[in-house]
Amino acid sequence: MKLRVKRVKEPIVSITTNREEQQSIVEALKLLPIDQLIRKGDRVVITPNWVKANPTYTGTVVGPETLRELIQFIKGKEAKEVIIATGSGGDDTVKVFKEIGYDKVIAEEGVTFVDLNYGPYVEIPLEHDLIPKTKINELITRIDVLISFTQLKQHEEATISASIKNMALSWPPAEIHGFPKKQLGIHEDLHGFIVAMAKKIPIDIAIISVDKAMIGTGPSDGKAVDTKGLVIAATDAIAADAVGARLLGFLPQAVQYLYALHHAKVGEADPKNMTIKGMTLEEAEKHFSKAAYGQEIVLDKNNQIKDIHGNQGK
Repeated sequence: MKLRVKRVKEPIVSITTNREEQQSIVEALKLLPIDQLIRKGDRVVITPNWVKANPTYTGTVVGPETLRELIQFIKGKEAKEVIIATGSGGDDTVKVFKEIGYDKVIAEEGVTFVDLNYGPYVEIPLEHDLIPKTKINELITRIDVLISFTQLKQHEEATISASIKNMALSWPPAEIHGFPKKQLGIHEDLHGFIVAMAKKIPIDIAIISVDKAMIGTGPSDGKAVDTKGLVIAATDAIAADAVGARLLGFLPQAVQYLYALHHAKVGEADPKNMTIKGMTLEEAEKHFSKAAYGQEIVLDKNNQIKDIHGNQGK
């Protein structure tokens, strides 16, 4: 399968906050070169995080009304088609679809829904010792623009869950890999599998909601953090996730797959090489840590971005 070529390769990250998450997403997207990213007549696929049918206030899944706002924004760019495509790992996708209220949004907005846990399939080769290839839905061959829309979470196996993990675990079908997608070995080398999938499925726009983030034991059993309207959006999913990781206190090397993708030059994990718009890293770290822990805990102080390797044992 020939890889789709991303239209914007520069790592541009926007960080916004607003009283309403929906408005924050719109503001964050407008800070990106959105007219280059989404063009008239495009088929735009959104992969939202629907890992389990837990209520949105738990920070487990993205909000239905925020998804609606994103759909409407894309329609405003005159996309030919908007498709919501994801495959839950914790519950049946249709259960999540109905219990959280996504079915109503999709019906009212008149967009297409594809359950990625089922075919028809194409097979893609992977640079992974345990899973050298996998079948995924053939929709992957018909995408003009691919958007990852997810929550920011600490994760019990992946360290963090954000744009890249959302995409890497949503597309492998549960019909083949089982629920919760562990039968064929994904979780025997989860970080390696995420790297392999990220190399095959380029993300054009990464959107991370920190409005209801999760700390502790994610992806579905942690503590929700109510960080009103905080959103990260980027042209580079590795950059978006590296910024999200910093809010949780992790430099790139703390997240194995992020560091590997950075070194493979799939994306940029060093904020010094990113164009960051909207809030500064320090502002975002203060905003999040105050909500999560009741005090300001930051990596990047006094307008100085900490080196990618941190204190190096000091």
